[in-house]
Amino acid sequence: MSTDLSATLGESALVLFSGGQDSTTCLAWALERYERVETVGFDYGQRHRIELDCRQDVLAALREKFPHWGARLGEDRIISISALADIAETSLTSEAEFRLQADGLPNSFVPGRNLIFLSFAAAVAYRRDLRRIVTGVCETDYSGYPDCRDDTIKAMQLALNLGLERRFVLETPLMWIDKRQTWELAHQLGGDDLVDLIRDRTHSCYAGDRSQVHDWGHGCGACPACELRAAGWRAWRRDARS
Repeated sequence: MSTDLSATLGESALVLFSGGQDSTTCLAWALERYERVETVGFDYGQRHRIELDCRQDVLAALREKFPHWGARLGEDRIISISALADIAETSLTSEAEFRLQADGLPNSFVPGRNLIFLSFAAAVAYRRDLRRIVTGVCETDYSGYPDCRDDTIKAMQLALNLGLERRFVLETPLMWIDKRQTWELAHQLGGDDLVDLIRDRTHSCYAGDRSQVHDWGHGCGACPACELRAAGWRAWRRDARS
């Protein structure tokens, strides 16, 4: 994707980076735009904690394959929020079977997770003098989580700016695109090299399974995250061939 970098000359950003497809695409998006980009991940007792191990592999691959981005990559940190698992009792923080709850939300919804993530990220951004905070939440192609909605993010930006007396900008590059378009965005940003990196090195599977390899990457193939990723890959590849 072509970008007028002069419009963001001197800008800095903090990317919420889990090691998954969406956050890696967002990281590439930020590296294409901003002069200094730092990353933050969260250990909250997730059953797919293997994503945290993938983070460093993805960062190393980005530096190797995209040296112009690597020069902009700054400090990375992981913040422990273990209390979230203690109070959440969801299929993302236990071995519970993935299912819909009585309220219509999937039981993979961790109440308040993204709100907590953004609060911690804003505290890091405040201390590190980073104005833009980039997160991979999406309202178009998601599991129905209310803390991924555009209205929620806009309200959170206002709350953070008032509470910290800063002018943070919460960036959501994926908000209005689906998984097919997310694969396409990655290709626009970094071509086949970035698509291959995301497919081979990132982790999205809620079950934490990296023993099975598919054309779209590693995962159990049956959880909601794998189904979304696989469907998006197939749609993108079909469109690319037509």
